[in-house]
Amino acid sequence: MKEIRKHFPSLNTTVYLDTAANGLIPKPVIDWRRTQDEELLNNPVAYRAKHQKIIEDTKFEISRFFNAPLNTIALIPNFSFGINSILEGLPKNQKILLLNNDYPSVNWPVESRELNVCYAEIDENLELNIETAIKKHKPEVFIFSIVQWLSGIKIDFNFLKQLKDKYPNLLLIADGTQYLGTEVFNFEASPLDVLVTSCYKWLTSGFGNGILFIKETAQHRISPKTIGFNSAATFESTPSDTAFMKHFEPGHQDTLNYGSIAQAIKFQENYGRKVLYQQIKSISELAKESFAEIGLLSNHTLLRQNHSSIFNLQCDKNIFKKLKENNIACSLRGYGIRVGFHYYNTKEDLAHLLQVLKQG
Repeated sequence: MKEIRKHFPSLNTTVYLDTAANGLIPKPVIDWRRTQDEELLNNPVAYRAKHQKIIEDTKFEISRFFNAPLNTIALIPNFSFGINSILEGLPKNQKILLLNNDYPSVNWPVESRELNVCYAEIDENLELNIETAIKKHKPEVFIFSIVQWLSGIKIDFNFLKQLKDKYPNLLLIADGTQYLGTEVFNFEASPLDVLVTSCYKWLTSGFGNGILFIKETAQHRISPKTIGFNSAATFESTPSDTAFMKHFEPGHQDTLNYGSIAQAIKFQENYGRKVLYQQIKSISELAKESFAEIGLLSNHTLLRQNHSSIFNLQCDKNIFKKLKENNIACSLRGYGIRVGFHYYNTKEDLAHLLQVLKQG
């Protein structure tokens, strides 16, 4: 991991545990972005000519990395754009299940529309709560975050598979923003129908880029309203000629930001994503043990068998101030201090955090 840390110079002065707020961008991605800006400045005709290729190459990398067919992928500016576009395409009378206190960009767009909403609670019994709510309310759509932004609670994919087998018509729409980039994910083999994500956190590709995946089997359930010239193949095309996923790509595409996704994927693969993800898993398991020993975790986390790399520590603002004074980057969220461990974090980072926490 020492080798990879050289690509994140801010780690020389900061113990960065705030990837759940925004991820660090590796130097090779920054270098690529600078090259793009230089070409746009000095040779705009050539830059414009390769516009479409950058977009196509980016989709190819995403398709390969997440095992998602090309005709299920759209490049979007962020999660919020994607989920609002999806919701505009759902019938107004749909009954939708949400998780109470899920990320605002997940719940607010649903709650602000003419949709019938029901809820399940987020706690150590998350999956049981969801199944109970489905039996009671019989929703047609379930929209949720794979990893919770406040607590780091991660939904069980085996449970989702069983849920989909039991309720095949239940449309599963997931937010992957706090998940993608932390473990190997296969979209085609997953039980998810729709996956929407911003890529500036664990995928470390900076702001202004995201991905929308919609399985072919689910596309007939959504009637997108978004459209623009880029949705069409040529100037001679009509709106009715628009391919389904191109509805979510109206207007000119941002090659700088979208191309950064491909560069971030290549960066992970250069170091071996399985190796990187094992680093995340190992340090997160050690962190959970350590936090439990000093009594900083709620039962919502303690009683879960499998957890993510995000933790909400039951500490106050005075401790948060002390962490900042010791150059530890984290966030005040909900009932405590949120920390998260990515592949660029080390056991030494965790040890420094624990030392400051124990000082009180």
